[in-house]
Amino acid sequence: MIRVLVADDQALVRTGFRMILENTDDMQVVGEAGDGARAAAMALDLRPDVVLMDIRMPDVDGVEATRRICAAGFHTRVMVLTTFDLDEYVYAALRAGASGFLLKDTLAADLLSAVRVVARGDAVVAPSVTRRLLERHIGTGPAPAPSGTALDTLTDREREVLSLIARGLSNLEIAARLHLTEGTVKTHVSRVLAKLDLRDRVQAVVHAYESGLIRPGV
Repeated sequence: MIRVLVADDQALVRTGFRMILENTDDMQVVGEAGDGARAAAMALDLRPDVVLMDIRMPDVDGVEATRRICAAGFHTRVMVLTTFDLDEYVYAALRAGASGFLLKDTLAADLLSAVRVVARGDAVVAPSVTRRLLERHIGTGPAPAPSGTALDTLTDREREVLSLIARGLSNLEIAARLHLTEGTVKTHVSRVLAKLDLRDRVQAVVHAYESGLIRPGV
């Protein structure tokens, strides 16, 4: 059973998400929060598998709440929610440790699928939206040359896989591009995450851009 905490300042939205989530055999809503401070406190107390986190909430917003939850070091994963795909807070939430984000007009089936993916420890990345967010918040000017001991620990193949992750390719697409099996790609992805001490693909995307391995717009 996947235990979910719903955080949104609108009661009607919370009710809608609860109805969708609890209309399945494998999900249970363990709590609701109307602001970020309450969401963080409940997450640390209840330790749900996934938190559906609204970004814009009174007092403590979703970014800070995400930061508090992820900093605690528990297994809880945060999926941020936003009305606009270029919400200026989404990138900050990803950096705070969120495992991805969804738009609030996402279809119910896609929401349930995303919750399951995140609960398994992976991340939900909308490639085109993520790319635009990175371009907006990091900029499209010349990127610094790839540097740092972290990237130096990667093999050439692992760096190649990381660059393709940053471009929004799935494991299956990377396998086709590099003429590898999907299982081999999964192994490379796991090694990249372990060597760079990253939680998931979302953080891998951010790391690739911020380290200069990938330049937005290219």
